[in-house]
Amino acid sequence: MALKVVCYINQFFAGLGGEDAAHTGPCIERKAVGPAMQIDNLLGGDGQVAGTVICGDSYYGEHIEEAREKCLEYIREMSPDLFFAGPAFNAGRYGVACGDIAAAVAQKLGIPCVTGMYSENPGAELYRSKTFIVKTADSARGMKQALEKMVELGKKLVSNEPLRPADEEGYFHRGIRKNYFHERNGAQRAVDMLLRKISEEDYRTEYEMPVFKRIKPAEPVKDLSKATVALVTSGGIVPRGNPDRIRVSSAETYGKYDISGIEDLTPEIFESVHGGYDRVWANDDPDVVLPVDVLREMEREGVFGKLYDYIFTTTGTGTAVANAERFGREIGEQLKKDGVDAVILTST
Repeated sequence: MALKVVCYINQFFAGLGGEDAAHTGPCIERKAVGPAMQIDNLLGGDGQVAGTVICGDSYYGEHIEEAREKCLEYIREMSPDLFFAGPAFNAGRYGVACGDIAAAVAQKLGIPCVTGMYSENPGAELYRSKTFIVKTADSARGMKQALEKMVELGKKLVSNEPLRPADEEGYFHRGIRKNYFHERNGAQRAVDMLLRKISEEDYRTEYEMPVFKRIKPAEPVKDLSKATVALVTSGGIVPRGNPDRIRVSSAETYGKYDISGIEDLTPEIFESVHGGYDRVWANDDPDVVLPVDVLREMEREGVFGKLYDYIFTTTGTGTAVANAERFGREIGEQLKKDGVDAVILTST
């Protein structure tokens, strides 16, 4: 019996547009659209894509519960045997949407689901324990390989074929460990791994641990009373209207705004566009996220020399590590060039 398949894609891969169409609400096409057409070809005689659910990245991120329920309604109506989302590659908002809808379909509808993402996509870390996420390249250049792996894994899930370890199957491990008998005991395998490491040969641990970069702290400011201090935030405080169109989540840009002569961030001039917290209090008084008012008092009291004339701002929710590192590097270079001695980084 041929499999009935439903796919989920965003506005870009549906051909509706880029950021101009990112607020498009959920809809469904009763056919294969975009990457779903290639999935249809890869299924061959084993199945057919019966429908493609489409939703804009911004809409899903800003109305996640509403978008999820509407997408589930479309998928439930189609009664598929298998569901695919994406692949999202390194697109943060798209990855979060793909991970969220795939996890919801698996949990609420009991349908096998597969999506695909690059390792630094925030959706991979958020949803890897809740759904199957195939490892992909960082961009759509790897579309063919990603879809091939997704379809291969999807077929195995539907047929209940036993899966090999996640690394061998090509998906992110889900934190599930299974006991099995090995021809060599743990002590022997550990010594072998240690010897390979000492010899600088390739080896793979049986229990992967997260790896975090070690950042050396900066030297303390010698004389704070003469220091120029800057404010940087990932709390999404921007001039009203968000002139640089910084995304509410999975930001790919940051903004630089002049605060010279400003004593207080009033709601008439500034607002929060952050998509990861309730913005009511931040929009009532933006200083609760970016304390310009308090720093101006400290500046007048001589606690430090001068408040830098500009703020840098972005949103931190779901932002890819690579983008965050780039923001920090570029902002840091600008602040050093301008003679800033210290930075206060605020979050939420």
